[in-house]
Amino acid sequence: MTRSHDYRGAFGSDGTRTVVRRVVPDVPAEPGLVVEDHDGFCGAVVTVNVREVTLEDRHGKRRIFPLRPAAFLVEGVTSTLVVPKKAPAGPLRSASGSVAVTNHKARTARAARIWVEGIHDAALVETVWGHDLRVEGVVVEPMHGMDDLAAAVAEFQPGPNRRLGILVDHLVTGSKETRAAHSVAGPHVLVAGHPYVDVWEAVKPSVVGIRAWPQVPRGTDWKTGVCDALRWGEPADGARRVLGSVKNFRDLETPLIGAVEQLIDFVTG
Repeated sequence: MTRSHDYRGAFGSDGTRTVVRRVVPDVPAEPGLVVEDHDGFCGAVVTVNVREVTLEDRHGKRRIFPLRPAAFLVEGVTSTLVVPKKAPAGPLRSASGSVAVTNHKARTARAARIWVEGIHDAALVETVWGHDLRVEGVVVEPMHGMDDLAAAVAEFQPGPNRRLGILVDHLVTGSKETRAAHSVAGPHVLVAGHPYVDVWEAVKPSVVGIRAWPQVPRGTDWKTGVCDALRWGEPADGARRVLGSVKNFRDLETPLIGAVEQLIDFVTG
């Protein structure tokens, strides 16, 4: 028995054959997308531009293919690879993660100040928050230690329009830094800090290429002990290594970031 064929839709009203065009989807060639060319090479997208795409197979072999229409299989479907669209550019960010202010002249310095213990603290704050401080007109000054902090604060004469923020190392229960902080705290003076013995320790170890900061025996100068343990030379050599490694807030531990942000908010509030 001969079976009849169903020709419904195969021909138009004028008798001509109906041509059904297959839609070939455009697929963004995102890095990592696994595709196969029609010769059987299967690999993940490594790079792509307007002319060609580089694929790498599971053995690490790479091949370059021109970006031609319908030239690849994506999950078994004939597809055209296209260059991915760029995501809309977000706002420019400063090293602190804040929105950078462009075409802005540094504001005239406020009467308010932020004090830090030493030049290394000041250098880290400048690296990460320098842009924000210039926009807000806040000056950071090193105290070179906390000896006689109460007298220094009294001489500064804090007030409603002359606030003082103080960044302190080793601000933990029972420390001399904590006792000094309590002695000067007031409505126009805020002391904030971090738990680390030295501001170097507030830099993430991986940033300077170590697994962890070494333990330094009590009574030994912390920077000297660290440089001896890591064979970094003198503290000045260590300072160049540490300070030169910090690029933005992601390189710092959270307690230091929180303390500086708190002080900036306080003196500009």
